[in-house]
Amino acid sequence: MDQRFDVTERFAQGAQFIAGELRPGTSGRTQAVTDPATGEQVYTYELAGTADVDAAVAAARQALPEWAGATPGERSEALHRFAAVLDQRAEEFAYAESLQCGKPIKLSREFDVPGSVDNAAFFAGAARHLEGKAAGEYSGDHTSSVRREPIGVVGSIAPWNYPLQMASWKVLPAIAAGNTIVLKPAEITPLTSVMYAQAAREAGIPDGVVNIVSGAGRDAGEHLVGHPDVAMTSFTGSTAVGKRVAEIATATVKRLHLELGGKAPFVVFDDADLDAAVHGAVAGALINTGQDCTAATRAYVQRPLYDAFVSGVADLMATVRLGDPFDPATDLGPLISHAQRDRVAGFVERARKYATVVTGGEAPGGELAKGAYYLPTLIADAAQDSEIVQSEIFGPVLVVLPFDTDDEGLALANDTPYGLAASAWSRDVYRTGRAVREIKAGCVWVNDHIPIISEMPHGGYKASGYGKDMSAYSFEEYTQVKHVMYDITGVARKDWHRTVFGDRG
Repeated sequence: MDQRFDVTERFAQGAQFIAGELRPGTSGRTQAVTDPATGEQVYTYELAGTADVDAAVAAARQALPEWAGATPGERSEALHRFAAVLDQRAEEFAYAESLQCGKPIKLSREFDVPGSVDNAAFFAGAARHLEGKAAGEYSGDHTSSVRREPIGVVGSIAPWNYPLQMASWKVLPAIAAGNTIVLKPAEITPLTSVMYAQAAREAGIPDGVVNIVSGAGRDAGEHLVGHPDVAMTSFTGSTAVGKRVAEIATATVKRLHLELGGKAPFVVFDDADLDAAVHGAVAGALINTGQDCTAATRAYVQRPLYDAFVSGVADLMATVRLGDPFDPATDLGPLISHAQRDRVAGFVERARKYATVVTGGEAPGGELAKGAYYLPTLIADAAQDSEIVQSEIFGPVLVVLPFDTDDEGLALANDTPYGLAASAWSRDVYRTGRAVREIKAGCVWVNDHIPIISEMPHGGYKASGYGKDMSAYSFEEYTQVKHVMYDITGVARKDWHRTVFGDRG
């Protein structure tokens, strides 16, 4: 059932959630939340300033001893309750996510919200499996063990393309491991992040464990990254901003986790199932209107299938339904803003000088003209070193290029600074096995593109950053390892002292 609500009424007290309470920001500046489908402002709030960041970090520090000292079972029970609350409020989350992002309601209902519930359920179980290791004896009179301990207060910064999912990916592994967190969502999409923190409180997670500061990156974000009481920073966003985050974090030598840009190759060998590859390319390129770091953006198709692939993708793109995000029949919503639409359009217009726009390449007219919509776009005949092939566009644009040999196709796939995700399409297990081995990316799908699951890690190679989200591997980001050595004989210390300093009585 569609559970809409009055956003202004729901967030009347502000869009900052600190120590369990909603409050206004103190920066002295306001920010509008705009519906990308209509261009209308649906909410205006006071942005967080540095004082709000300080208050949130202080709340997280205060909550840390109790939460870090909780047993794995206690944290697990709290996260199970959290998953249940998220599930109960699924329609509210789907509505708010589609409203602030413009994504089709069916995407929010079938992907974003269920994925976030599943993440919470996974980490509820994983919280009980933070195991250390036992080591062998030392000289017969010592034994060692390894402890995994929480790092402390985590400062996280999330992007605007998947606000709810990114809140889940940042918050859950951090608090499951015993940390507390201050999350800064993108200032244009704060709604579901604040709702997420409220749901955590409703589930009985103590105040101060999850805090939200909705502020601009240049003040609230940078202050959070550089804060001396923040022990770790986790950032998802562009590679350019990621470099700035790393620069600031270096000053306090804090732990850093970066999930940055992507330019995913989609490699189709000449024995692939053509129909499956065509449908996979359209779905992979247009997911979330192409505003996805793992979206299929560069299709490399072996020459025998090239013409049929181009024709098939163009025909299928023509059937994609743009429309009201809250219409269940809508396949493709608007981009996040008119500015982002204009940015995407700029890439395509520049590409017309050196490539062929096969289909799309413009904003639709009629009722959709008032929103930030852009038609699904297919581009061919571009050179490998061209802007449209090498740069992250973050829109509903797929570029297709031919290749002749397997060696060439894999070399082209790797010819980019990024390495977040990729896919390989073939009926030959040896071909796909080689592709999986040779493509330099954190995730390689075989005969599919886009699916992710909570049990498996997500993270990049090269300029796509380092560190893993989701899965048990993410605990390696949010814990620190301590070696503990025990004297098990009662006399080892004295013997060691004599060995080092001699017998002195």
